[in-house]
Amino acid sequence: MSEGRVIPVEIHGQRYPIRSTLDPVDVAQLASYVDEKIKAAGETTPTGDSVRLAELAALNIADEVFRARGDAKSHQTDLTRRTAELERMLDLALAGDAAAADMAALAPTGRSF
Repeated sequence: MSEGRVIPVEIHGQRYPIRSTLDPVDVAQLASYVDEKIKAAGETTPTGDSVRLAELAALNIADEVFRARGDAKSHQTDLTRRTAELERMLDLALAGDAAAADMAALAPTGRSF
């Protein structure tokens, strides 16, 4: 397994060397996102304590993750329900086609034997 490369990023005015196997562009986007969250926390909670701002940003990001997981689970539940309904409808349609074919086979054809 590769150890990755060191990617320099800046978060809240501090430079950090991040070792990662991710694409450097992705790491930069993640760092930028965290930086934005820290800035947003600073706007709503004016404090000079960078650790407190990082903690608030982490809580906000964790909240986003939990909400996204809940939304994904809700969508998965809805998709499962809809899939089951479509399967039931398809079974009914196929059963109806089979019954119609059986009825056609039993109907008189007008031929004499």
